[in-house]
Amino acid sequence: MSATSENSDTPLVDDLRAVLGRDRVTVSGTERRLYRTDAAHQRGDTPAVVCFPSTTEEVRSVVLVCRKHGRPFVPRGSGTGLAGGAVPVGSPVVIVTTRMNRVVDVDLEERVAWVQPGVLNLDLTNLVRPLGFHFAPDPSSQQACTIGGNVATNSGGPHCLRYGVTSAHVVGLEVVLPDGEVVELGGPEAEPACFDLRGAFIGSEGTMGITTQVAVRLTPNPPAVMTLLLAFDDLDAAAGCVSGIIASGIIPAALEMMDGEMVSAVEDFVGAGYPRDATAVLLVEVEGLPGGVADEAERVSGVGYSFGARSVRIAEDEAERNLLWKGRKTAFGAVARIMPDYYLHDTVVPRSRLVDVLRKVREIARRHRLLVFNVFHAGDGNLHPLLVFDAREAGVAERVHAAGGEIVEVSLAAGGVLSGEHGIGLEKREYMAQMFTQDDLDAQAAVRMAFDPAGLANPGKVLPAGSRCGELGDLPAGAWI
Repeated sequence: MSATSENSDTPLVDDLRAVLGRDRVTVSGTERRLYRTDAAHQRGDTPAVVCFPSTTEEVRSVVLVCRKHGRPFVPRGSGTGLAGGAVPVGSPVVIVTTRMNRVVDVDLEERVAWVQPGVLNLDLTNLVRPLGFHFAPDPSSQQACTIGGNVATNSGGPHCLRYGVTSAHVVGLEVVLPDGEVVELGGPEAEPACFDLRGAFIGSEGTMGITTQVAVRLTPNPPAVMTLLLAFDDLDAAAGCVSGIIASGIIPAALEMMDGEMVSAVEDFVGAGYPRDATAVLLVEVEGLPGGVADEAERVSGVGYSFGARSVRIAEDEAERNLLWKGRKTAFGAVARIMPDYYLHDTVVPRSRLVDVLRKVREIARRHRLLVFNVFHAGDGNLHPLLVFDAREAGVAERVHAAGGEIVEVSLAAGGVLSGEHGIGLEKREYMAQMFTQDDLDAQAAVRMAFDPAGLANPGKVLPAGSRCGELGDLPAGAWI
């Protein structure tokens, strides 16, 4: 079937409709083109078909149809990914799991919930918070991103400094493998009796199969929480304070940083009371028993002042705390008031190199005549530099792409890694060879091929040309949005 054809009378489409019915198999060219991209800036090929299963058995049946016709498939959730992981390469079937949105079971005694992959991250927390629990991974897109997407990229969020990323909160998975077999990976045991296939699957970005249910660990709500906003007149001092807080023996629940440009953008957008004239701010959250939290907040304040903080503000109540976090979590949307487009990476660098790398990021942006806004998970060195631009400007896409590549290379040279939570997808796959040896890449390809020997699951993602997978595709011409 041609990627541009709207002919619905094909064996592939007929077989998919036999499984799902006509209303959940999309063949309209206009509708299919909407699925050429996710929230990233790579535009892929138009998928052959887009379908919407609602049960594990329907996912299995769709995968078997794809296998019968030799058609690759791409799993997709809400499309909030930022590395092109759900972008179609070639003419695959896109399998959208957003209709699989049920919380199947909540076991408070075991502190585990079984959920379908289309459940929204924040919806799960909102469901269990009144019961005394929450789901700890909290990406900025948590209002829209799905649990299945969190599993695919091993998402984190501001609170991963204390609680860890998604893999630390997934007990088990129900998965449809690329040959149509339904398996359960992991389970309630603390240590697997054999290979940790659950761990191997999490973060595989749909290249090893499709998640159809997730057993997530529920985290008890902390007895007390205090959120602090530290303002600085010097960016280097703020970055130095990050290491100072950790060195003092405090591991905050969250430790976020924004530069002055981002502070102004957020304050214009939300009005959270951020100091517009600050060069940088830190958002620090401590939690635990009330006495310990008060002590840690006092110690954080002391460290801040020792590094030159001009002010330390402690949220007085839950409403003020939520407003401060609203500012942080809507930061990406706030820049839309300045320019219509942005591009960001999520490299991770050692905390000891934060100051140096931030300086180089700003220099890269200056040299390419671009605006850069920095907001990131400072506690674990997970950078999120936003290159802000207007895609309608002639030549700007090339400058942005070049600057983004330099930011990745600077991060790797500082001893960093390619991704903290967004994944590799299409965006960073060709940088994998700069981080891993050929033997490393071959080992990763061998694991992937063990799950998917036919190469039908999300081809063209993660592993670069030259690795053993042999199914990597290229984006079409003009793929940069």
